[in-house]
Amino acid sequence: MKKAIFLDRDGTLNDNSRNYYIWQKENFRLNPGVVEALKELRSKGYLLIVITNQGGISRGACSAKDVEALHDHLRSMLEQEGVLLDEIYCCPHHHSVEACLCRKPQPLMIEKAVARFNIDPASSWMIGDAQRDVEAGKAAGLRTILIESNSDLRKVLGIVVS
Repeated sequence: MKKAIFLDRDGTLNDNSRNYYIWQKENFRLNPGVVEALKELRSKGYLLIVITNQGGISRGACSAKDVEALHDHLRSMLEQEGVLLDEIYCCPHHHSVEACLCRKPQPLMIEKAVARFNIDPASSWMIGDAQRDVEAGKAAGLRTILIESNSDLRKVLGIVVS
């Protein structure tokens, strides 16, 4: 079985201090230490999987195509730095518009990745900046780390790689 790092997107990988719904390239900035932390985690044998709620899609703030284009941009930015993401799972729903089973804190996106990639939850982590990230990770049997929004991701390395 494999081990994985599951990462929230907004506030964890990228800065969301200026915009709540981030779907345009010009508003997308990686948080400090993201590239270095992801390289280190990959070097320790972890798969890197993004788990993100993007309720702006169902609320009409952006389209699924807009979010997919931004995810392509994120992949490209990281690949230029030598970091490959294994997958990005995205929930397009918002609880004020519709009910779903995939929106964090529900663990369905994580469970799909666990099944697809043959991941051992007990050897894996969920890292996010919101309580719903922690709840989703715990519900899926992962260890969890709650970070401060838009902080330096290198701070988690002492916990995960120790």
